Amino acid sequence: MPMRILLDECVPRRFRRQLQGHEVRTVPEMGWASFENGVLLAVASGKFDVLVTTDQRLKYQQNVARFQIAVVVLVARRNKLEFLVPLVPQLMKVLEKIKPGEVHRVGV
Repeated sequence: MPMRILLDECVPRRFRRQLQGHEVRTVPEMGWASFENGVLLAVASGKFDVLVTTDQRLKYQQNVARFQIAVVVLVARRNKLEFLVPLVPQLMKVLEKIKPGEVHRVGV
């Protein structure tokens, strides 16, 4: 089932090509580039199914369970495309079962 995915600013824009079959937008495309994490989750809640980020602190800074959006944290040595692409198969599996308010880590 296609999901509405929002890529955080810290995820390379070209990563969207790895998510074929899903509707993918970026935070800057939406005009939300200057928003803090809490505000970003609030405005994206209900408009997107999942926020994909590399910000590992987000889980500890925000109570994601109170939002109607899920979060996937990509964990790699660097947030460069070549380090994130190998995480795509695991990310796709998580997208099949993730529910709003959940946070999943993908990667190392």
